[in-house]
Amino acid sequence: MDKRRIALKIAYDGSPYCGWQVQPHCKSIQSTIEKALYRMTDEIIGITCAGRTDSGVHATGQYAHFDYEGRMTPYQMTKALNRLLDYDIRIVGAWDVPPDFHARYKAYERQYSYLLAKEIIPFQRLYMGYLINQRLELSRMQELATVLLGSHDFSSFAVANPEIPNRICDLKELSITETESHYVFCLRADRFLHNMVRRIVGSLANLCTKSLDKDTLSRILTEADPKQTMVVPAPAAGLYLTNVLYPDIYQLN
Repeated sequence: MDKRRIALKIAYDGSPYCGWQVQPHCKSIQSTIEKALYRMTDEIIGITCAGRTDSGVHATGQYAHFDYEGRMTPYQMTKALNRLLDYDIRIVGAWDVPPDFHARYKAYERQYSYLLAKEIIPFQRLYMGYLINQRLELSRMQELATVLLGSHDFSSFAVANPEIPNRICDLKELSITETESHYVFCLRADRFLHNMVRRIVGSLANLCTKSLDKDTLSRILTEADPKQTMVVPAPAAGLYLTNVLYPDIYQLN
């Protein structure tokens, strides 16, 4: 029987894991799902995701793919994997996709949310970020955020990586709303650099607290320097990968 390519939509609580990627001596999202696949199929199956999340980062809409030679339907796979996985990882859906589908390289947009708490709440500390001594103002952060919209070199807001020479990202949305207990940052872009969302959120909060203006943020962006001292990453706990978009031909969204 020919191998089929299967796409998965996955949600997970990242707090007990060392991130998506397989690493020695720690439990990752990838290794946990691959172990469940082995138990389901009795085959060693590697899985590739749309975006590798760091330790403590969550997802409600991660996508991944793998190749499979068996006869189980996507519905049966979803049920079987969810029986094998702990409740902190859920397979939201599964689909047969064309063999050229790739969870990372066929994506044309990624969406993240960040929850920034106004006060430390003990039972939410693993699911919201909190920045000590930050006095924030919604309208100021919204005004600063407009500087970052559009296509820019986001090197100042990412971990330096010489293996990724192209640092241009098209940030299509950076909206900020406020609830009684926290701020919600929603970001959409064609791609994100490593640590980019957390550094954008942390920097907006830092600049707002210091009453710095849009010109300061524009200068930081233009300098494209990963060592910017004004760029402070927000904690991992508040970050969620919420969705990944693909061309209509794959019928995933």
